[in-house]
Amino acid sequence: MDNRQQVDKRVSIIVPVHNASDYIADTIRMVEEQTYTNWELILVDDASTDNSIETITGAIESSSLSQEHFVLVLKDKNEKAAAARNTGLDNATGRYIAFLDADDVWLPQKLEKELEFMEKEGASFVFMSYEFGDENANPTGKIVHVPDKLDYKHALSRTVIFTSTTLFDTRYLDKKLLYMPQIESEDTATWWNILKTGVIARGLDMPLIIYRRPAHSLSSNKLVAIKRIWGLYRKIAHLNVFSSFIHLIGWAYRATVRRM
Repeated sequence: MDNRQQVDKRVSIIVPVHNASDYIADTIRMVEEQTYTNWELILVDDASTDNSIETITGAIESSSLSQEHFVLVLKDKNEKAAAARNTGLDNATGRYIAFLDADDVWLPQKLEKELEFMEKEGASFVFMSYEFGDENANPTGKIVHVPDKLDYKHALSRTVIFTSTTLFDTRYLDKKLLYMPQIESEDTATWWNILKTGVIARGLDMPLIIYRRPAHSLSSNKLVAIKRIWGLYRKIAHLNVFSSFIHLIGWAYRATVRRM
């Protein structure tokens, strides 16, 4: 395979890193264990104050894979996950883009199965089901299943797209749409902005991702979650108060079912 073909099939995996020394070596290892091997791992350190950089450097140096698989970008100041992912996009060379959070887990066939599904369905935006894990990423048995298709209208009350499950084909989706706004729930805002253009996201109901969720994580705080989704309805979707309230009820119902 020549260099042009190599880039055409490459997946750029973007990982924002901030004080993730407890997880990041495992994150690198599980990417190395992917059965699909044409990837670059872009690790964007968002001004960590722990040993994240040293851990990353050590893991890369000790890897049996070519150093060309790895890109480490260091930011001078902490600007949070959205800005870190955007920096990763600036450095991405692959046709495909995948987002991965430093504390989540990909099972070995994640990329392979998702790419197969994407090609089979002719999709530019794919997401997958996932399983909740505890703070040590041990599976809890609680699986979030996903619909086969998700359009903008239904996405407003069904925030089922989990960032670490997503894959995008920039041959058919404008890469500029992947740049995230620096707001709360920046990932959901990004999915909505993509779907607004008429893109239909395709769901692969195969749980090859574990969502590590500590008991006191920010995303598990119900009041914080309600405030965030309300803000998205008003500022991103530009819904009026009544429509926002109706969608909020639908969102709350589905969120409750998803966690049962």
